[in-house]
Amino acid sequence: MHDIRLAMTDAEIAATFGVMAQLRTHLKEAEYVALIQHQAKESGYCLACLHDGDRVCAVAGFRISHSLAWGRHVYIDDLISDAGMRSLGYGEALVDWVAAFGKAHGCAELHLDSGVQRHGAHRFYLRNRMDITCYHFKLIL
Repeated sequence: MHDIRLAMTDAEIAATFGVMAQLRTHLKEAEYVALIQHQAKESGYCLACLHDGDRVCAVAGFRISHSLAWGRHVYIDDLISDAGMRSLGYGEALVDWVAAFGKAHGCAELHLDSGVQRHGAHRFYLRNRMDITCYHFKLIL
């Protein structure tokens, strides 16, 4: 059984930085807690973390949303396991936890985007019953 909980306090959020920075390498530690709090206030962003004792092993940032395309859904913005602790079931446990959280909050679907270069992550998502359903496009303004 994994210890998964929402990071709510400044200290709990700060403790996730080392793992999150492995995915979001541009982040600055001094700004991290304020950025998470801003996202939480603006979009309902939540940060779930999986612990092994006192160590944060994996992190998932997600939000509950509603859209015409998907209805009420849970969207994973960020999902990362510590590089030294991959293939131990932590990512799968977090995805399952976020899916259960979404279902408990009235969501019928879970969605996420993944960079085209993240082939290992794509294998993980496909192994965990996810389908590739669309392409994501961006335009820099």
